[in-house]
Amino acid sequence: MNSAPLIRRRTGSLLGLAAWLCGIAFFLPVAWMVLTSFHSETDAATNPPSIVAGLSLHGYREFFGAGTGVSPWPPLINSLTASVVSTLLVLALAVPAAYALSIKPVRKWSDVMFFFLSTKMLPLVAGLLPVYLVAQNSGMLDSIWLLVILYTSMNLPIAVWMMRSFLSEVPGEIMEAASIDGAGLHTTLTRIVAPIAMPGIAATALISFIFSWNELLFARVLTGIVAGTAPVFLTGFVTSQGLFLAKVCAAATVISLPVLLAGFAAQDKLVQGLSLGAVK
Repeated sequence: MNSAPLIRRRTGSLLGLAAWLCGIAFFLPVAWMVLTSFHSETDAATNPPSIVAGLSLHGYREFFGAGTGVSPWPPLINSLTASVVSTLLVLALAVPAAYALSIKPVRKWSDVMFFFLSTKMLPLVAGLLPVYLVAQNSGMLDSIWLLVILYTSMNLPIAVWMMRSFLSEVPGEIMEAASIDGAGLHTTLTRIVAPIAMPGIAATALISFIFSWNELLFARVLTGIVAGTAPVFLTGFVTSQGLFLAKVCAAATVISLPVLLAGFAAQDKLVQGLSLGAVK
């Protein structure tokens, strides 16, 4: 009797169970954060925490300025502006660069890709002081456009890496046919390459958006009242006195919503994009 099908079914069941357990392990902290955001500060600070405690919108009212009068909308708009504009700039630069490295013949392209990757090896803290001095001397401190430039430069290397792997899957015959028909570089990129590589572009855009939205270190040091972002605004709820856990969880929930909604809206293209090149 052949036991191979039975072994495969058991292996598949075990892998499925392991995947569910990993998913639940990743989801539980998020679920706990959301639940805590609906508790009062007293119930949120109990140890051990109470799951059946009464629900309250006090944390959300505090986040939207009911107690302090400080509105969260300017930081949220700053984060949205910096993230969206930097993501668009990253795509505008990464797609032509990846096209040149994957489709057009470039000498020593692996050295170029390693150079891109090496720029991500520098710790952010090591570059913080030089960036601060440059921003101070150029009068760009507390400017949202400084964050746009920084986020674009920070996300561009990983975007080029991702887009190169995606564009390498575009059939070369289509490029040759477009060239024979007289299509220029702009037409080739916008009408031929972009529709085929749209899942990869969506995945790259989503990852760049998430990295920009979540960035805290540079935003904390280089901004103030005018260009403060949502993560910086979130840290303002952490104080040395009083209870703040419910307010922090409410703020974290609201600030996480744009990323979660963007990921949910682009989940199909994200999965397709991340799986490109996995199977030849």
